[in-house]
Amino acid sequence: MIRWHLFTIGKPRLAYARAGADEYLGRLGKFTTLRWLPQKAGDAARESQTLLDASKGMLRLVLDERGAQWTSRELARRVGEWELSGQRDVAILIGGADGHSPELRAAADVQWSLSTLTLQHEMALVLVTEQLYRAYTLRAGLPYHRD
Repeated sequence: MIRWHLFTIGKPRLAYARAGADEYLGRLGKFTTLRWLPQKAGDAARESQTLLDASKGMLRLVLDERGAQWTSRELARRVGEWELSGQRDVAILIGGADGHSPELRAAADVQWSLSTLTLQHEMALVLVTEQLYRAYTLRAGLPYHRD
């Protein structure tokens, strides 16, 4: 089973973002382990270095608008592939307002784009947790996802 580590810069200031993330983090507990680990905000270079240091030794899944876009079913398939490959620790890295440094993007194992739109990082947090929940319900054959 994958141990997920969700690294964000700071905690959401927007009440609805915190509530949304908490909702899906709670739901995910039925399927997997996910630790949300907010990191201290700073300048973009320092934030990226903090994320790199915190995720050392893990598969790094970096959220970036330049990354690959997947359907929900493709995400579920990737989760299954990582589990079958024996991947134990996966770090999801969500940057702050200024995004990620080129060094962090280069160190990514996977760059994932939630949209071609630039998303506010608190919105990205909610979307990521919901999509992980959706992936696990797809894998479990539950009726949450509709095609």
